[in-house]
Amino acid sequence: MRWINTKPSRGAQFALMMLPFALIVVAYVFGSTARLAENANDKLLPNLSGFVQAIDRMAFTADQRTGEYLLWSDTWASLIRLFAGLGISTLTALLIGMLIGMLPYLRALLAPFVAVISMVPPLALLPILFIVMGLGETSKIALIVIGVAPTMIRDLALKALELPREQIVKAETLGGSSWQIALRVVLPQILPRLITCLRLQLGPAWLFLIAAEAISSDSGLGYRIFLVRRYLSMDIIFPYVVWITLLAVLTNYILDRIRIAVFPWSELEKRA
Repeated sequence: MRWINTKPSRGAQFALMMLPFALIVVAYVFGSTARLAENANDKLLPNLSGFVQAIDRMAFTADQRTGEYLLWSDTWASLIRLFAGLGISTLTALLIGMLIGMLPYLRALLAPFVAVISMVPPLALLPILFIVMGLGETSKIALIVIGVAPTMIRDLALKALELPREQIVKAETLGGSSWQIALRVVLPQILPRLITCLRLQLGPAWLFLIAAEAISSDSGLGYRIFLVRRYLSMDIIFPYVVWITLLAVLTNYILDRIRIAVFPWSELEKRA
């Protein structure tokens, strides 16, 4: 029997999936217990009760100064910026990626430029964005777009180029114009890839958002993390990091469900 041909049962698969997370929790509990035994005032690894108190304070107790529930107000501020940046990036990537993939003249004009732009470290542009666009929402959203859109454009352009040439020839034989071929042949086949590409860019998008909020902002999850770090408030930082991760995982799951629901044939292609 070869290991490559064996598959875990559904229960075993779930157990294996949860095992790394359980090991991390156990390791943290042991580490926290050991540090607190040496120093009861240690802030680096708070105990679980400290996390519960911090979450209650941030999520379920109104702030005395603003009257807001800080976790939820920070989440709302960050999600608006994130989804604005991802929305602009998605529309830009869909349009330019299709044009580069379909039209040789535009491919010669734009493909090298997009390739070079995608290699520029977006965080290196952050000071320039703040100088040019100010410290408001525009610069934060622009950073996400600059960091995410070029990679999405290149990915969609490659997907359009990978479409069998026979499909284009058949559409032309039936009298289809370039516009009709784009809408009826190319677009339906790259939309599933667009959703997958968007899922792959969730991590970088959160990175750029947190960096922008950390440098200049008065709200947001990244702003709160870097605000409390000066007080070594790990009981707040850890839950915020976990909450950001959960939001990213949930968004990724929803996007994948949308892809399967709208384009069920794409799931069959993955299994083929």
